[in-house]
Formats: sequence, structure tokens, C-alpha cells
Amino acid sequence: DEIGRGTSTFDGISIAWAITEYLHEHPDLRAKTLFATHYHELNEMSDIFPRIKNYKVEVREYGDKVVFLHKVNPGSADHSYGIQVAQMAGLPQFVINRAKEVLNNLESKELTPYEVRKEKLSKLKNENENQIGLFEFQDDILRGEIDDIEIDNLTPIEALNKLNELKKRVKSKI
Repeated sequence: DEIGRGTSTFDGISIAWAITEYLHEHPDLRAKTLFATHYHELNEMSDIFPRIKNYKVEVREYGDKVVFLHKVNPGSADHSYGIQVAQMAGLPQFVINRAKEVLNNLESKELTPYEVRKEKLSKLKNENENQIGLFEFQDDILRGEIDDIEIDNLTPIEALNKLNELKKRVKSKI
């Protein structure tokens, strides 16, 4: 995935495609390579090159939520879960909502005209609910930390210590 980092989408896909071709076609390499990418366009390479096989991480969707099942099976992913992952990472809901709006516009190739977008932005500035306060931001950070705790991997004393630490942090904000 880092192959295309810092490039335009088409540059990244082109570089990834060329590297994959090189690894596949080089007579001395015959390298076994795990190539994880979000470039769905690369899925068709398995139809062109005989030794390329697509695999995907299994996911279950529940409304707007996704659960990664930690299972890898043959096939190619037919959907991207970037916005859901951003939500799981704790980005504010109004950012998630805007990301969904932008994604829908990009997918339908109907980008919002500048004037309409400017008007929407000026309305957003006047709506207090869309401003992140310091405490709300800190709450989002705490929620993210709590979500990251792997309870099954903690001893009872570690769990109590973690709970005590979080409680102190919450009290220090009040």
C-alpha cells in the first residue's frame, strides 16, 4: 500500500501495477509476494497473469458498522471500508457525515459546485453542534482509548489499574 503513497491515485495504481508485473514476469525472481492494497483496479491482474491470486479479508456489515473477521479467503474485495474505519478510530461524527457526502459526490461524479459548498460551510460555522469543543475532543480520545483496550488480554489487576487511570483522567477534566 505504501507503494503509491504521496502520489495521485492513477500514479499509485500505475506504479503498483508495474511493480507487480515486474515481480511476476522476471525470470529469476518467482517471488511469493503478499501485496495488500486499496487499489481495486489491481484485482483484474489475476485475470491477466496466471500466478496472481486475489485474497480478501472477510468483513461483516451491520448497517454503517463493520466487523473485520480476521479471516482471509480467496476472492477480491468489492468494497472499501475507509469511512467506517475512520469512524472506529474516533473521528467526530460531523467529519464522518461529510466524508460520506464527499464520497457519494465523487462516486456519482457530481462534485458540489464551489458556491453551493461555500454556502453550506458558512451555515456550518453558525451551528454550534458542529464545532468540536475541547472537552468533546478529549472525550473522543478517551472513547478511542477505551475501544482499544483488549479486555480479554488483561489480568484482573491490570483491568482495575486501567479503570482507575481512566477514572482519574475523567475527573481531572471536570
